[in-house]
Amino acid sequence: MNSLIPVSENWTFTEIGGGLGTKDGEWLPTSSFPTTVHVELLKQGKIPDPFVALNEYKVQWVGEKDWAFKTTFAIKREQLLAPNVDLVFDGLDTYATIQLNGIEILKTNNQFVPYRVPVKEHVKEGLNELLITFPSSYLEGKRLEKKHGKFARWNGDASRLHLRKAQYNYGWDWGPVLMTVGPWRPISLHIYEARITDFRISAKVDKDLSAKIEITASSSSPSGTASINIKNSKGETFRNAKAQIVDSQVQFAFAATPDELELWWPVGYGKQPLYEALVQITNEQGVTIDAKSEKFGVRRVEVVQDDLIDQPGKTFLFEVNNVRIFCGGSNWIPADSFLTTVTDEVYRSWLQLLVDGNQNMVRVWAGGIFEPDIFYNICDELGIMVWQDFMFGCGQYPAYDEFLERVKPEVEANVKRLRHHPSIVIFAGNNEDYQIAESSKLDLDYSDESSDFRKTNFPARYIYETVLPDITSRLSDIYYHRGSPYSGFGKETTDQHYGDLHQWNVWHGSQEPWHNWDILAGRFVSEFGMQGYPDIRTVDYWLGGDKSERYPQSKSMNSHNKADGFERRLELYLVENFKHSFNIESYVYYTQIMQAETLACAYRLWRRNWAGKGREYTAGALVWQLNDCWPCTSWAIVDYFLRPKPAYFTIARELRPFTIGMTRKEKKTFANEETAAFYTIDTELQIWGTNSTLTDKKTTLDVTAFDLHSDWTENTKTAIVLKANQSTELFKGAVPGVPQRTNDGELYRTIVVSARLLDADGEVLGRYSNWPEPFKFIDFPSVEEVGLLITPSADGESVTLSASKPIKGVVLDVVGSEVKWGDQAIDLAPGDPQTISAVGLNGRKVVARFLGDGSA
Repeated sequence: MNSLIPVSENWTFTEIGGGLGTKDGEWLPTSSFPTTVHVELLKQGKIPDPFVALNEYKVQWVGEKDWAFKTTFAIKREQLLAPNVDLVFDGLDTYATIQLNGIEILKTNNQFVPYRVPVKEHVKEGLNELLITFPSSYLEGKRLEKKHGKFARWNGDASRLHLRKAQYNYGWDWGPVLMTVGPWRPISLHIYEARITDFRISAKVDKDLSAKIEITASSSSPSGTASINIKNSKGETFRNAKAQIVDSQVQFAFAATPDELELWWPVGYGKQPLYEALVQITNEQGVTIDAKSEKFGVRRVEVVQDDLIDQPGKTFLFEVNNVRIFCGGSNWIPADSFLTTVTDEVYRSWLQLLVDGNQNMVRVWAGGIFEPDIFYNICDELGIMVWQDFMFGCGQYPAYDEFLERVKPEVEANVKRLRHHPSIVIFAGNNEDYQIAESSKLDLDYSDESSDFRKTNFPARYIYETVLPDITSRLSDIYYHRGSPYSGFGKETTDQHYGDLHQWNVWHGSQEPWHNWDILAGRFVSEFGMQGYPDIRTVDYWLGGDKSERYPQSKSMNSHNKADGFERRLELYLVENFKHSFNIESYVYYTQIMQAETLACAYRLWRRNWAGKGREYTAGALVWQLNDCWPCTSWAIVDYFLRPKPAYFTIARELRPFTIGMTRKEKKTFANEETAAFYTIDTELQIWGTNSTLTDKKTTLDVTAFDLHSDWTENTKTAIVLKANQSTELFKGAVPGVPQRTNDGELYRTIVVSARLLDADGEVLGRYSNWPEPFKFIDFPSVEEVGLLITPSADGESVTLSASKPIKGVVLDVVGSEVKWGDQAIDLAPGDPQTISAVGLNGRKVVARFLGDGSA
């Protein structure tokens, strides 16, 4: 007998001692399981929706109360005959005491650890009562802080550093303070004779793409027989074998030649075939007593740090199956403040959005959770590379013995759970903790590679440089990186020539213009971003119908943007670049266009830096961030309700297989060293193209310059070749139609340059329009002169856009329920109509916003 029985029915919960949630002794039924307290109180009507208006502040008491959950489950007499009966807790949030039939069987202290308890001696035939008491994790953290000290951190209460709990629960600069509590992952009863206690699949691929597949299984029984059957993606047997279990262990090893293997590739580079390994153990009577299967992929992944040509430092790039890959992607935060409400379908929708946006990497950020299996399964299936952080974020974490005793089983459990996923290409030790150490002037001598560090004021170096690498190397084949950002080679985290970089000198830091992304580049930019409002429907949701709060500076609006100083920063970038109004619809539009322009510019300039082998000056860009955990204004490119912002689409365009990029630079030349009055100003246009495919691409570069205030145009067509898997420089020279100037007061024509890459059949492979900036200086033509025409298709599910003059930043919308648009933040040029899919349009009238539409 081997059965895993969910313990998911008849759960009730109570606030211990009664109070604001329940009366003393009152037990309320849960609506679902697993669950957490806020979710149940909200469904019972006991608390207001914390995502609406200022209600977040009205539910803070929940996190400082003690709660309990209980249920009963039945056991039959024949089940008690089994040698082993265990209770398995996949996740409890966070401190908990578990009693079975009045007997304490377990105390927990880590949200990220699954717990297993033998309970055969405590269960009985018939009904058994399971009671889980959750003391306030917040108050437990404050007690630990009082005992062990208060340490530096960015975001949230400092006591979070002592708890192994999702750190974003304490509030972040994009999320609310909502201290969740409860049984947040499944609980089950495991009845068995013997079980497979560990199952490791190691597919090691050599440079010649041959492989050795090693499988190790451990059993709770010291002896017996084990069999392994590996099936390929078609369900056919690839390898199989039998062996004896010796001292509870059994090993299998198989060699495979390149022509036998189906390699797993990132999206855009090949297919994502998955093998399935099934291991079964039998007892001495030949009866199967347990079986376990895992899907896995076969691929070779290396993080390459090589010397560069013409620039100092080293690469930081991912090479998969001997192919160097530019990683364009996003950072991922937890998909909700209440994680038990996130369904498998929601995870799939999020990750499909990422792939549909031409992204190939997602970084699971350190202040959230180790995501559930479904997340990584979907990444395996879709070909999304995963950068997986360990859960240490923005803090001066401790490393006292009790803390380490909580950390080690957490790391071991999650490395074991995740190691077979081909999508996971890197483990990183933390998020910005080395930056905390640098900014706080903590003990941080990068030349010291041998100290213990626990007696310093940056004791977590012991975790990042000893505990984590020891566990990951012992239990997995996945590359380990000490932190993000982390330069290595004795360099600080801000060094642009080594490792990965968080580039926050746009928005934070020195608040550089976004046009400076080229000089702000790093070898791998794993964080950068710009804020933008979400869809107006999302704004109206959090306002809860209160029209008096429907303006940008209202208290509700402020409460739904958690970034320090966001008013100054948003307005700084808006006023430097745009004419805009404070009407809420207009404000939403202009922040969205600003975000779209900022982020597209980064990807455009950094893909230019992927310039061929030895010149991979920038090998990746991961925007902060893909998603939100609640309805708010943040750096997300898709809002909480999975509504893409315009930036999502501009990034998708910059990550297409073939792209065209342009920039214009002004150069001032003085007549001599002494004069300040006599000089010339030349405006130079630079054009480049990118090709992420693995073969050269012949195409036509079609460049047209337009005068925004006359009928003047100039067009050139040039046959070009875009080199495989790199950028190609295409043109450097004067901007057509822009004459040399002799002083800064001399006005010049407003020239818009539109460039397209045309395939042999005339298909547009990529397009981009370069405008003079800042946009606020442009005298836009009247709406009538622009002549924007929106023509619906016969089936009402797409529209074709055309114009008589160049248009910047067209954003489409309708009255009523939203449409799933195929593109947004569109630049139009005369003679180049664009057809945009519009799923759900149903023939409704389309409303368009664009720069110069008269609303600023």
